[in-house]
Amino acid sequence: MALSPDYDADPERFRLAAQVTRRYLIGARSLHDHIAAKLVAAEASRVLDIGCGEGALRRALPDPPPFRLVGLDASATLLCAHSGLRVRADALRLPFRDGAFDAAVAVNMLYHLDEPRLALREARRVLAPGGTLLVSAICRTDSPELAPVWRPEPSSFDAEDAPEHVCEVFGEVEVERWDAPLITLPDRAAIRDYLIARHVPRPQAAEAAARLPTPLPVTKRGSLLLARR
Repeated sequence: MALSPDYDADPERFRLAAQVTRRYLIGARSLHDHIAAKLVAAEASRVLDIGCGEGALRRALPDPPPFRLVGLDASATLLCAHSGLRVRADALRLPFRDGAFDAAVAVNMLYHLDEPRLALREARRVLAPGGTLLVSAICRTDSPELAPVWRPEPSSFDAEDAPEHVCEVFGEVEVERWDAPLITLPDRAAIRDYLIARHVPRPQAAEAAARLPTPLPVTKRGSLLLARR
C-alpha cells in the first residue's frame, strides 16, 4: 500500500516534520547533507532531485551549487518555496530526454507510489551511462522509542524491500544502512509535533506524548541505496 501525500492539502504538516528534525538534530549533519557530500564527491554536473519538496537538498549545498541541480515535485505548494531551478511533474513521467542527468536523487519519497519500480525505471532512463542513483527508504521499525504509541505504516518502498526493487531495475545496488539516534525530543510538545508530522491527528498526538518519558532520543532506521546505470 502506498501512502497518499497531503503536501498541497496540509503543507504545514510537511514543514513541521522538517522543523522538528532541524531543531533537535543530534550533531550537525542531516541525510540531505550526507547526500550532498556524495554528489560533490562523485563530481556530478547535472543532478535531478525527484520529490524535492521545498528544496532541502538545495539548502544543503553551497551557494551557488557546484553542479546544475533541477528540483522536481508534484506539489505546486511546496515548489513555491523552492529557491532553485524547479519543475512540477510526475515521477512516473519525467519530462526530460534520455541520459539528461549524471545523478538522480529521491529522498524518502518512493513510498508514496503504488509502483515505485516505475519511477525507478524513469530515473534510470534519464541517467547518462555511468550515472548515479541515490534513494533513501525508512524501516518498518523506525523510531522504536515511539513503539508504545506509534508505528510506521507498511508502504510500497520500505527499507526492508527497497534493495530488491532497485536491483530489479538497475541490476546491482549498494546499501548503506543506518540505525542510530538522530534527534532528541526534549519535551512533550516536541514529541507531539513529531507525531503530528507522521500523520497522527493532533488530539491523539498530544495524548500519546503525555505517556512517553522526556527527553526522548529517537532512533532512525533505514537505508541509503546507491545504484549506477
